Amino acid sequence: MRLLLFPLYAVMMWVMADHSKIIFIQPLGNVNKEEISLVKSSVERFYHYKCVIKPAVSLSDDILAGSKTRYEANRILAKYRSGEITLILTQNDIAIKNPERHTNEWGVFGLGAMPGTTCVISTFRLKRYATKQLFHLRLIKVCLHEIGHNLGLEHCTSGDKRCLMNDAKGTIKEVDGEELFLCAKCKKQLCNDGVCL
Repeated sequence: MRLLLFPLYAVMMWVMADHSKIIFIQPLGNVNKEEISLVKSSVERFYHYKCVIKPAVSLSDDILAGSKTRYEANRILAKYRSGEITLILTQNDIAIKNPERHTNEWGVFGLGAMPGTTCVISTFRLKRYATKQLFHLRLIKVCLHEIGHNLGLEHCTSGDKRCLMNDAKGTIKEVDGEELFLCAKCKKQLCNDGVCL
């Protein structure tokens, strides 16, 4: 009996220690449990990574954007950066500083560090003018897009408008035009980085 326990224990410790094929989902503030579950199952199905949902953390003033009505995406990434791939999900509006548009803030759907291991997605803008079904599809696409950045993918330049790694350029129309699909070029780049779909 003792001989069987050691190999079983060793295998369990190896599996638990191997975070290279795990994506952690970190709810930030109040996040709908159905939406968390949808993101988890979609990421697992698309990227073949196991997803682990972490306990929710509270929103704090140190990650507020300049307007104080939404949260700064880069501050969120910096605060929750770790060595583990982490998808931060919030229902609150997020923004980035964007001097090119002559504004202090620019609202975004999500932001993924590249290179990096952390991304943040907000459901706030994805719900606009959408049925529940359309909102869920948008949420899945944006999550898969931002995780794609964490896995090493840049914005797609293949010209295939269906590829979910296209730059949305801040418009929901671009997101709606994409599919749950990676073009051959993006798939090849992922596979070269060790993530073959």
